[in-house]
Amino acid sequence: MDQTTTQASGSTLRSEASADRERLLSHLRDAVTDAEQWLSTAAKDGTADIEHAKTAFKETLQTAKTDLLRLENSMLARSKLAAQATDTYVHDHPWGAVALGAAVGVLAGLLIGANQR
Repeated sequence: MDQTTTQASGSTLRSEASADRERLLSHLRDAVTDAEQWLSTAAKDGTADIEHAKTAFKETLQTAKTDLLRLENSMLARSKLAAQATDTYVHDHPWGAVALGAAVGVLAGLLIGANQR
């Protein structure tokens, strides 16, 4: 997989994940709103309205679950794509990867040492 294809795929997955995240948040807001309406209806009205509110809440919750699974799949795909890009980079530039790892290790050591003083 070349770098252009990887970047295009990453951009597409990022926009899909963002849209899925927004959709999930919207459905969760709807679920909370439905729950509030259900509770207020339960306090005021009879069982017919409660059953209707309960059914609407279950549907909203099911939609939110579906969107959560879609978001999870999108995040897994992005993670796999990032791992593939990292693997390709390390194979193409092994010494650069070693140098980067060493630099991160030195910085982590300095930060840990500074916090212990």
